[in-house]
Amino acid sequence: MHKLLIWTVFILSFVAQAAPRRLVVASGECKDAELSSQARAFHETLKARQEQDVMTPAAFSERLFPAPSGSFEDLQRQLDAAQDQFYEARYAKAEQAINDALKEISRLPVGDSHWQLFSNAQMLHGLNYRSMGKVKESDNAFRNVLRLKPQHKLDPALYAPSIRQAFEKVRTELAKAKKVKLTVKSTLPVSDVYLDGLKVGQTPLSLDVVAGTYDITVVKGSAVSFPRQIQAQGTDTPVLVDLAYEGSVAFTPFPCLASSDKADERTLSHAVRLGGTLGVEEVIVVRLEPASSGPKWLAATVLNVEGGQKVREGGFKTQPGLDAPRDALAALVDFVTTGNATPNIVVPNTNGNAPWIQQPSSDAPLASNSSPDVSAPDRLPEGVLSSPARPDPSPSTPTMRVASYVALGAGAAALGGAGVVRLMAQKDLDSLEERLNASGRINAGDTEAIALRDSLASKGNLITGLLIGSGAAIATGGVLYFLSPSNAPPPVNVGVSASPGGASASLSGSF
Repeated sequence: MHKLLIWTVFILSFVAQAAPRRLVVASGECKDAELSSQARAFHETLKARQEQDVMTPAAFSERLFPAPSGSFEDLQRQLDAAQDQFYEARYAKAEQAINDALKEISRLPVGDSHWQLFSNAQMLHGLNYRSMGKVKESDNAFRNVLRLKPQHKLDPALYAPSIRQAFEKVRTELAKAKKVKLTVKSTLPVSDVYLDGLKVGQTPLSLDVVAGTYDITVVKGSAVSFPRQIQAQGTDTPVLVDLAYEGSVAFTPFPCLASSDKADERTLSHAVRLGGTLGVEEVIVVRLEPASSGPKWLAATVLNVEGGQKVREGGFKTQPGLDAPRDALAALVDFVTTGNATPNIVVPNTNGNAPWIQQPSSDAPLASNSSPDVSAPDRLPEGVLSSPARPDPSPSTPTMRVASYVALGAGAAALGGAGVVRLMAQKDLDSLEERLNASGRINAGDTEAIALRDSLASKGNLITGLLIGSGAAIATGGVLYFLSPSNAPPPVNVGVSASPGGASASLSGSF
């Protein structure tokens, strides 16, 4: 039992020290080579630290902007090869090649070329399935073309009469089929809407479509929405795309949030939403802030995704056009991960004042589900904190509040431990019941049954002690919590679960 408690403490200590999953994203003019270079250097310095879990730019791109394996020409040649396999009656290989091509086509930029490749692949699918005797699959392939292009015609010189007849039958069925009203709106007005790569109108759009699954993309200028699929069903399918947010995200040359005002609250709110989309716990926004003259500021802001709050912020001066000094970059990385600041790192004071920070017109907290347009006055003059300053030594979270989290965590862990002991005791109880005699008593000579009884008594006392300790710790933590209000996010996360197969408790955070 003592070994179990030791292992429980060890596991809790290990979880508490585990680094959160982080995303590094630049903010500003995303095509700025200097910004991308400095953000990448920060990312590499952070990633080089031991036990850091940082999303790579490649993983970022694959999640939000999956790239095709080849160009339009490459995919056309892939379809030509599939067509040769079809003519050679190698139908299974042709089917696989077409499916592979369609997967890559869905990743291409939308437009006429995209739609042309998509419709050619679907028509080849229809012919190939027909030859395999899969009439239903063939009709579905024809339907994928006709549902968006009902006027599509087949060239008699290229398609046999039986194929043209089957194609016309699908056209007639679609004309009579019940439609779904698809409405598409965007936060950027008059945006182009594409379904399966084909432009179908502009927002606000209301369109009657055949029920089914569609790839939808919304575009306005250089702003492109994240790729997504929609299921048009029922009588109405409304779609709202926040293109102001999604269109601000870029993945080349480094993950970036486009912003003309690099420190505004809307950009930070977008960063929190981006972290939620990608499933990370913290987002670090790196930006270059120009001073009125001389060196620039390389600043980094750490955002907690779950709470939508700013955890810490720091920066240092760097010469334009030059790589950031390695020692200063390492010090900034150390600050954002641990909160320890060296003299060459400038940290905003309690009023949020720093050379690179604009003062917001509202102190409303960041919201992960909104992107408010917050205006801000001009930056502070260069004279304010113009030389490196030591951070405010007062912690962001009061000591009493931290103690409350620790007490609450210890109480939850004790409660979880009681659950573990209870499940262990159940096995002894089942074994003891099997050894009882007809009168429900223990035979005097049954030493194993007596040992089981003593073990149950010991476990009962331990459970009682854990429950009492858990109640006392939770009560103490609650009192300390209410006596020390704080706006900072809790540094401790607690999780407890129990089931017939086992139980666990976790306590994580930083102190």
